[in-house]
Formats: sequence, C-alpha cells, structure tokens
Amino acid sequence: MRNPLSDKVVQMKPSGIRKFFDIVNEMEGAISLGVGEPDFDTPWHIREEGIYSLEKGRTFYTSNAGLKQLKDEICNYLKRRFEVSYDPDTEIMVTVGGSEAIDVAMRAMLNPGDEVLIPQPSYVSYEPCTVLADGVPVFINLKEENQFRLTAQELRDAITDKTILISVMMVNNEIGTVQPIKEIAKIAKAHKILFHTDAVQAIGHVPVNVQEMNIDMLSCSAHKFHGPRGVGFLYARRGIPLTNIIEGGAQERGKRGGTENTPAIAGMTAALREAVDHMDENMRKVTRLRETLITGLETIAHARLNGDRTQRVPGTVNFCFEGIEGESLLLLLDRKGIAASSGSACTSGSLDPSHVLLALGLPHEVAHGSLRLSVGEYNADEEMAYIVENVRQVVDYLRSISPVWDELETGVRPHQI
Repeated sequence: MRNPLSDKVVQMKPSGIRKFFDIVNEMEGAISLGVGEPDFDTPWHIREEGIYSLEKGRTFYTSNAGLKQLKDEICNYLKRRFEVSYDPDTEIMVTVGGSEAIDVAMRAMLNPGDEVLIPQPSYVSYEPCTVLADGVPVFINLKEENQFRLTAQELRDAITDKTILISVMMVNNEIGTVQPIKEIAKIAKAHKILFHTDAVQAIGHVPVNVQEMNIDMLSCSAHKFHGPRGVGFLYARRGIPLTNIIEGGAQERGKRGGTENTPAIAGMTAALREAVDHMDENMRKVTRLRETLITGLETIAHARLNGDRTQRVPGTVNFCFEGIEGESLLLLLDRKGIAASSGSACTSGSLDPSHVLLALGLPHEVAHGSLRLSVGEYNADEEMAYIVENVRQVVDYLRSISPVWDELETGVRPHQI
C-alpha cells in the first residue's frame, strides 16, 4: 500500500498480513449466525493462498498473467478429462458470488419478451434477475411423484418458440435435490436453446464437467466449497456475448470494471483445487455422515425428510417436524452448539416459511417447523450422534409446551406428517 505522506510504496510484512486476517476472522466469528452452511469455516491452508498472493505484492499474482493462470486452473477443473481448447480470459468472469453470476447470465442473452424456463422451487433471485433483463420467467412446477426432479417431458412441454434460455439449479440449496443436468442440457441443445445452471451448491461436492454436461453457462460461489466469502465466477462458453455490468475499467475484458480481488481469487482457486482433488473420498465420507443423520432423525415421530431420498447432494439434510416452530428449534439447538437453519442463507432474515417447502406443497404450519443441516468433510461420526440426540430432546421439549401439538395428539386437528 502507498504511504499517503510520501511517494514510497510500503509493503505489508507477512506478520502484519496474518494479523490482519486474524482480526477479520475474529470479526467473522462475532457476526456469523451459523446457518448450517458448508462454508462455515475456511481452512487455514486455503487462506494461506490468499495471504501468499498479498505477500507477492505487485508481482506475479497481481499481473494479468497471474490472474490468467488462476482462471486457467478454474477452467481446467471444469473441463478436466476433455482434450478441448479453452480460453480462460473469455470463458471465466470473476464475480462477488453466485447471485451476481446468475444476474450476469440472465442478462446475457435476453431481449424484451424472451422466455426463460425456470423449474420451481428455485433460487430466490431468478425471477427479479429475469425481469430486470426484460425477459419473461416461465416457471415449471415440479411434481412430488417425480421427487421434484425435472423430467424430459415436463421440459419439452414448456418450450415455446419464445424460449431462449433454460436455467436450472443443479442442486437445490435447501433440500439438496440434484437435477438431471446432462439430460436437461441435451434437450436444450436439441432445441438450440442456451442452458445455464446455478451450480453454487454443486461445485466441489459432486462431479461437474461443462463439456460432458453440455453446459453453456455456470454460476459458482467460492464459500460453498470452503473458499473465501465475496468471490465467485460465471463460466460462459466461448462465443456467448456477456453484458457489461460495471463500466469504466478494462478488467474482465471490460465487462466488469474495477481492480480484481486477487487474494480472494487465489483462495477460491486453492479451495476448488482441494475440493476436486479430494472429491471421491469426501463424497464417500459425507454421504455416510448424511445417512447416519437421516436415519437417526427419521426415528422422531411425525418427522419428514424433504427432497429426493437418493438423488441428493452428499451434505444437505432437510427435515420438517410437526407441531413446532422452526425459529424456536434453531435457538435451542444454537445453545447446544449446533449450527443450523430453517432455510437458505439467502432468506435468513425472513420469518416466512421456506418458499422451497411451500413450492413442494407443504402446509404453512408444517413448513414452519423445518430444519436444514449441512454436513462437511470436517465433521465426525460422533457429531452426528450428538445432533440426533439433541434434536430429539429439543423437539420433544417444544412439543410438550405446544398447544398445536396438543390439538394434533388429541385429534382436534389431523396430523399432516
């Protein structure tokens, strides 16, 4: 950084940089609400990548060549095992996270009146992004008999001559259901329609290959695979003209002006590298922990697992417990050291029931009693047993003081689960 009292450039010492990160970490711990996200902590060896890029000062990582190398590594992971040419400068746009990446994708190809097919339930930002781009969102309501997974016939029936883009969440951020992306993209390609996927909950947790899956655009956020918060990227296949979102600078090919956050990009790349390199072993471990959690929570009376039982991301568990309020459940679990949520982090400020659970057809009173837990590779088997036992105790306690539960148990109103 530059000393304001002289023309000299002052290099921050490594010890000072680490002290800075220590302070930031303390601040994060003080304000974090712990909503059960897999990004709850960024391991130090990944933070070191960002620190290293700061220590390099104005040299390699802050140069165009350094940024291109980081983007090249991201692009390589998205296309690994495929001997194809790619240009990271034109195919990777760095953003501040998944929401911005989705916004850019929505604005990329839409003209007034163009239709975008969006399966429901979906991410909360899809509709406003589409409207801002003058497009027309067309929602496909997913059916329970299909485990809320989009079928080929549902997609074909929804396509019209005005459809220019199909946008699908690869993994639902609340219930963890995995959509058949490869099959969906194949239909889109056959109809010469662009395909975008919100892969925020998928990258680093399930295999993703844009070549194999015929993906035209893909949105990602680093904090979902233990990378730093506030950085993500949009992959856009070469030849797709992206809209300028910030004028006034040449960064990101003039599409997004402003100095890049190089330490965050370096941290994101390091986190992606580790997640992909250890994906097989992490998937096995996290799936085992998830199944232990599901099996234990299913023994609680009048409990319901939300989402497909098998076609789900390894680390997401979502349950509804009849006769209780989710807010009370979260507060009591927090006192026992269990970080959880009743929906996605994107809607954590709302007291309304999850829009995803309502879209699944659950009554308001049932959706209000939801619990979302995220399991990661840093969790252990004994923690799953601790969670199951404490959730059981808290649910029993809340039901014991609930007049709604009394009415359910005495037959005044029927059980819905």
